[in-house]
Amino acid sequence: MRLPAVIFRPTHAIYRVGWVAFIMCLILLPGTVLRADPLEYSVKAAYLTKFGIYVEWPGATFSSPDSPINLCIAGDDPFGTTLDKAAANQRVGARTVAIRRLKAVTRESGCHILYIGSADPAYIQKAVEAIRGSPVLTVTDVDPAMAMGVINFVIQDNRVRFNVDEAAAVQNDLALSAKLLGLALNVKARH
Repeated sequence: MRLPAVIFRPTHAIYRVGWVAFIMCLILLPGTVLRADPLEYSVKAAYLTKFGIYVEWPGATFSSPDSPINLCIAGDDPFGTTLDKAAANQRVGARTVAIRRLKAVTRESGCHILYIGSADPAYIQKAVEAIRGSPVLTVTDVDPAMAMGVINFVIQDNRVRFNVDEAAAVQNDLALSAKLLGLALNVKARH
């Protein structure tokens, strides 16, 4: 007698629970030490491809319900192919995550998430100013004192964490979920 095959199809809720569990492991496991740049940027790539799950963009941001979320990299690209691999099978609802590398940042760049890879505060400020008020989730990777975007990666206790500037998100007409704010190391609340 042959038993029927059971097919497992993860639901959106199960997928979210898995993502939250992944993040909590990165944050809480004492053995998770990030010493090598490749591992650090693999974790950052995973974060970047998952942030879209926790962001609500204005209705007119996307041309259709299945338009991709454009994850743009401006300035230095420390990821190489790591980010492309992380985004390959990533979905945010019906949307795929498309990686774009930019030479210049403008309002017309078509970015939904923008990682600004530079240690130069003037470059970061110019990029953030170029899209200020546009529905773009800006992510930086600088000293917390110089952070100008919505999300800024930080290393604390040899782990990749992030700070959130909720006021900057509101200025860009983005709504961040309570789950994302709860995972943040620090949240600069909107005024």
